[in-house]
Amino acid sequence: MIALTKAVVNAVKIPVTVKTRLGWDEQSKNIEEVAERLQDVGIQALSIHGRTRAQMYKGEADWSLIAAVKNNPRIHIPIFGNGDIDSPSKAVAYKNRYGVDGVMIGRAAIGYPWIFREIKHYIETGITLPPPEIEERIRVCRQHLEFSLQWKGPKLGILEMRPHYANYLKGLSHIKEFRHKLVHALDAEEVLMIFDEILEYYGQAIS
Repeated sequence: MIALTKAVVNAVKIPVTVKTRLGWDEQSKNIEEVAERLQDVGIQALSIHGRTRAQMYKGEADWSLIAAVKNNPRIHIPIFGNGDIDSPSKAVAYKNRYGVDGVMIGRAAIGYPWIFREIKHYIETGITLPPPEIEERIRVCRQHLEFSLQWKGPKLGILEMRPHYANYLKGLSHIKEFRHKLVHALDAEEVLMIFDEILEYYGQAIS
């Protein structure tokens, strides 16, 4: 890892950053040593996910080791924490509690890109924004579908969109039937028709 990172740092003229985890498993949580060595070869910032590779996304992220890296007197590069941040209040609380330079958002942004707007607003005002209206959700989901089709093609583009519908429509009452129809739709035309059904059901219209 160190050798590869050093080679990249030496090969490019732009700042190099790294994102990694606490270690491979419970017996190898070596992030403090790793952080020092990565800094020594020239990285400009480090993002740390508070789980091991073996954990994947199970259990809670351990931010205490992220804080240990940040509080290490040898460390002078920015340290960003990652793991379990799924709300504006949690983003602010974790940043303040663990003293990191910033937080990274991962899974919570999948199908819900508004979380960044909500966090920024919460930092500035202390007020939690209401979730986006159905019209905005469908408009962004439609755009996401278009990009997916352009990038992946008509078949794979449809298949890879299926896990995202639940997050785009999360929290809406009586949405289960529409979600079921979306994940079983076979082509873009069918998906777009279901979007229209959703808008009609909720009494909205795309502007």
